[in-house]
Amino acid sequence: MPQMTGMPASKKLKQLDGVTIDQKLNSQIPLNLPFVDSTGKSVVLSDYFGKRPVVLALVYYTCPMMCPETLAGMTNVFKDTSLKMGKDYEVVTVSFNPSETPQIAAAAKQEWLGRLGNPDAQNAWHFLTGTPDSINKLTDAAGFRYRWDPQTKQYNHATAIMVVTPQGRLSKYFYGVAYSPRDLRLGLVQASENKIGTAVDAILLYCCRYNAVTGKYDLLVGRLLSIGGAITILVLGSFLVLLMRYSPKGVAS
Repeated sequence: MPQMTGMPASKKLKQLDGVTIDQKLNSQIPLNLPFVDSTGKSVVLSDYFGKRPVVLALVYYTCPMMCPETLAGMTNVFKDTSLKMGKDYEVVTVSFNPSETPQIAAAAKQEWLGRLGNPDAQNAWHFLTGTPDSINKLTDAAGFRYRWDPQTKQYNHATAIMVVTPQGRLSKYFYGVAYSPRDLRLGLVQASENKIGTAVDAILLYCCRYNAVTGKYDLLVGRLLSIGGAITILVLGSFLVLLMRYSPKGVAS
């Protein structure tokens, strides 16, 4: 979002009017929307769905402010999560600036994949551009509200990434430009209906609940304590069984 220092507060508020992200959890993304990938090939969103959950980011590649921070935050969290891009999830980045070209998308892809340093991501992190019609339908479906500012010639917009199920339903929103590896992992595991991840992830999902207001997972202390109590009972029970089994025989009362 562009800086507007020196501008009256009323003017700032007017520029930001309607700039928000409305969570549309469990809403369907229209997977038949046409876009163009970074090689200039015509694609539809469904090309990237069906097998794995998808991390969806709405940015524009020539943004001078927040979009590079969003992409940097994505790069960092992809490095830090143990789930494998291309094996466990896909990433789709779509420009909401209809004037951007596949060449601009290709340059962005080269830059951010270079920073990621993961050769396997070449075919798993997709950078798309599109027409105003496709962009508007996708941003409306995702609840992503932004505005063009003719004075600064920039887009005013909020920042978030979204986790989408393999079937194209919006599952989680993570706000800001820095993302928690734990939250992203849990979001991807949950979006996959536990088809990826481990038994530990299943326990963490039982102990944590997604908070739609903060866009984070909150720890449920009661559930954590109940698991701790069950483990304690199990350990003590096993100890008593072993004690009884291996206690000396014939010891006088």
